[in-house]
Amino acid sequence: MGTPHNSAEPGEIARTVLMPGDPFRAEFIAKNWLTDVKLVNIYAFTGRYHDTEVTVMASGMGMPSIGIYSYELFAQYNVDEIIRIGTAGSYCDRLKLYDVVLAEGCWSESSYAATQNGDASDTKYPDQQLNQIILDAGNLANIQIKPAKIHSSDVFYRQPEMESFRDFYEKHGCECVEMESFALFHNAQVLGKRAACLLTISDSFVTGEKTSAEERRSAFGSMMEAALKAAEILGKRQAAMK
Repeated sequence: MGTPHNSAEPGEIARTVLMPGDPFRAEFIAKNWLTDVKLVNIYAFTGRYHDTEVTVMASGMGMPSIGIYSYELFAQYNVDEIIRIGTAGSYCDRLKLYDVVLAEGCWSESSYAATQNGDASDTKYPDQQLNQIILDAGNLANIQIKPAKIHSSDVFYRQPEMESFRDFYEKHGCECVEMESFALFHNAQVLGKRAACLLTISDSFVTGEKTSAEERRSAFGSMMEAALKAAEILGKRQAAMK
């Protein structure tokens, strides 16, 4: 089958996809947590987590990139749900370095939805049942997960005279920022699929703390384990329905 952006064959992509932005993080997860791993596309790996088939596929950075990959996965590869696993910058004291955050909604100034299908709403939401499964997975793995409203931004480098993180926190209630979830949630809504976003705080706008590029790839084990456990729960439920 294939698409202009994905050379995987039918059946090579699992029904549940974990989607980090960084391709090296996708490879790291595949090598360290999955068995029977097969490279099915550039930086897309399908394997097994315990007895559950799962695909880990990098989205690249930003909404245009995840918009392409997630749309094709949902529309052409019969994927049921995508869990984004990424990094975020904290806008508040509550979210500290290495905290694991579950998006309960994302606000954005992006034009992605309006351009894609005329949807002018500026807030998108994950699938609530999928979010609950992720929270359940965190509890089973003794991983604390903090639900929060997030800012999904098109811009990484913002000029000093523009609105600051304090404005986004005070005006919109956004507690952290990333760059992909708004497009992912929109595509899931359009196509009748499910999506969620699990993040690790990699830096803080409040304290100025930052993690290194290597830590962003490999040191966020709690987030990865929670996402994989959620995929396992989903796999067991799918098997029980057959």
